[in-house]
Amino acid sequence: MKIQKTILAASILAALASTSSYAQEEKQEKTQEEMMETINVSSRGLISYVSATGSKSDTPIIETPLSVSVLTEARIQDLGAVTVQDAIGYVAGLYNGPFGVDTRGDWAKIRGVAPVQYLDGLKSLFGNYNNVRVNPYSLGQIEVLKGPSSVLYGQGSTGGIINLVSKRPKAETEGQFWAQLGNYSRKQVAGDITGALNDDASLTGRFVGLYRDSDTQTDYVPDNSLVLNPSLSWHASEDTKITLIGNIQRNESGSSTQFFPWQGTLLPNEFGQIDSSTFVSEPGFDKYETEQDALTTIIEHDINLDWRVRFASRYSDSNADYNTMYSANWPPQFEEDNRSFERYAYIYDNDSESWTSDIQLHGSVMTGSVSHELVFGLDFQDARTDSDRAVGYGGVIDLYDPMYGQVENLPTQDDVVDAPSLTNQQLGLYAQDNMRIDDKWLISAALRRDRATNNPANSSATEQYSTTGRLGFMYLMDKGISPYISYSESFSPVIGRDAYDNPFVPIEGEQWEAGVKYQPHGTEHLLTASVYQIKEKNRKTPVQDDAAPDPGGQVQVGEAEIEGVELEAQLAWESLDFYASYAYTDAVISKSNRLGEDGATLSATPDQQASVWATYRPDNWNGFKIGAGVRYVGNTSDGSAYVEQNSVVLNDPLETPSYTVFDAMIGYNWDNYSVSLDVDNLTDKTVITSCLSRGDCFYGQQRTIMANFRYNF
Repeated sequence: MKIQKTILAASILAALASTSSYAQEEKQEKTQEEMMETINVSSRGLISYVSATGSKSDTPIIETPLSVSVLTEARIQDLGAVTVQDAIGYVAGLYNGPFGVDTRGDWAKIRGVAPVQYLDGLKSLFGNYNNVRVNPYSLGQIEVLKGPSSVLYGQGSTGGIINLVSKRPKAETEGQFWAQLGNYSRKQVAGDITGALNDDASLTGRFVGLYRDSDTQTDYVPDNSLVLNPSLSWHASEDTKITLIGNIQRNESGSSTQFFPWQGTLLPNEFGQIDSSTFVSEPGFDKYETEQDALTTIIEHDINLDWRVRFASRYSDSNADYNTMYSANWPPQFEEDNRSFERYAYIYDNDSESWTSDIQLHGSVMTGSVSHELVFGLDFQDARTDSDRAVGYGGVIDLYDPMYGQVENLPTQDDVVDAPSLTNQQLGLYAQDNMRIDDKWLISAALRRDRATNNPANSSATEQYSTTGRLGFMYLMDKGISPYISYSESFSPVIGRDAYDNPFVPIEGEQWEAGVKYQPHGTEHLLTASVYQIKEKNRKTPVQDDAAPDPGGQVQVGEAEIEGVELEAQLAWESLDFYASYAYTDAVISKSNRLGEDGATLSATPDQQASVWATYRPDNWNGFKIGAGVRYVGNTSDGSAYVEQNSVVLNDPLETPSYTVFDAMIGYNWDNYSVSLDVDNLTDKTVITSCLSRGDCFYGQQRTIMANFRYNF
């Protein structure tokens, strides 16, 4: 059935492209400059038609044989997004917040797999729970590249990457002051100013700052933040530009995710449903406080008209003081009274220090009738992570009538045990050639070789090597239609040794994708459709050989298969714009030795998703705007499969039902001022985003109301 759906979708796409081609009565030849002029039109900055993430060079989306979605600064503001997780909620094939509301970070699933996060083209997260959460106010754009992408970015997931693009200095002086009030005692002020720092504008600067004091929907969990983002650009000459981007950030929060048991959330309990505001940990003990200091350097130099060099590098030092409580029983479950919950208390002292660099040589070459856009690159990552912890007894709490302060002898910082640090290094060499033949055919080919080194402080280093590639074909039809087909690969290093004492090899991903992109000439519309099939290999699974040196160990024979359909439309007229998406995802574990896993649907992956956001700006009400959105999330599985032996059910997977939420916005602009009101989850619907086979469930965002005042100058 799933193969038939994929074939049907591919047939529809092919028919669309074919019909459009035969319907054209007049063919007009356009120069490259004319095409770029049409592509980059956007009166309000809501739609971006160019992305650097797909090819590491500014390339029109309709000339990229991959699935790329871009959210501009204006779009993020229209959606009222206050986190990156909020901003990406309307992107096709992306499930934002699969594990509910979490103040510790931004989580997502792209095509069934967690993506890797990048900032300005450089990997930004290493290890777990040691980095600050990036604030979208410091970003100029969010770019989502779907599917395996190791050929340009090195180690990564089969799902794709999310590349956050920082705001950069501008020569023209402009700025903004923003004040926000909201429920959960939210108070926030922010500012953004940029402009030239000398007479000839060879030196430009920008400063973005934000301060927030807020509670959250989870009792006793704050969401406070201080963000300072200074940046400086120096045009050292007509050919050379140097940009420095600083990040100083201090976040003060706790763990809003409570890992509630199935019973009392998705499954019934005699005492009713656990309130989404319930706090499992202890006030005064629980915290998630993060600090980060980082500096990014970007150097761009034009060698001549055809060749240029780009160098990007970032040093980042971050740490997290993380105190929390989980269920003492795993899977999480109540005591015999069906309301009491036994806890363990944890203290984590996590650090991360990383240095990432990427040097690229870009060139334009003509060979006969073929033009080549070349990229040769060398990137390097050196990241040291350290996680020390302490564990203690957290006592018992009544989840229906919690009483705090009853526990003595909770663990303290003095109980933290020093654990060995881990250093991860990666060196990658890559090359890409985007070829244009007769201004109609596009061929994109890329190849990469990587060496990844894992070096624990208390043992010897291990090295893993991988070669990945990508090949894409696209045809540029008249009228702005671009059908394509592509193949791409990914790899992700795996630490440790298998049951036979062999070093693990990287997890490998491969994807076939076909689609069509449509950007009608003279309009601001952008429509994309794609079908894809992904295979992830070398997944770890228990060994089935009792004679193995380690019979309780693992081997890498597991596989997962994912296929789906994605549709995305961005439509913009003078007074009305739409952002709509649909995705069908069939993601299963096709090979596994683990009981209850073979044949299971990947956890927290909706089978279907659909969303629409519309903003109306009536011409006769100058300055007024109103927006509304709806998001549908289909059923998700707990990640296990049905198992029956000798008429006895050994495992029965739990399914989290679908849900629909509504968002809204209303605002008014006059002169340099604007006011707006943003509401997420308008009906205050309590939703469960997913439940996992390990026994826990997650609540989604309750109704959130934010009033905004902005002064632009």
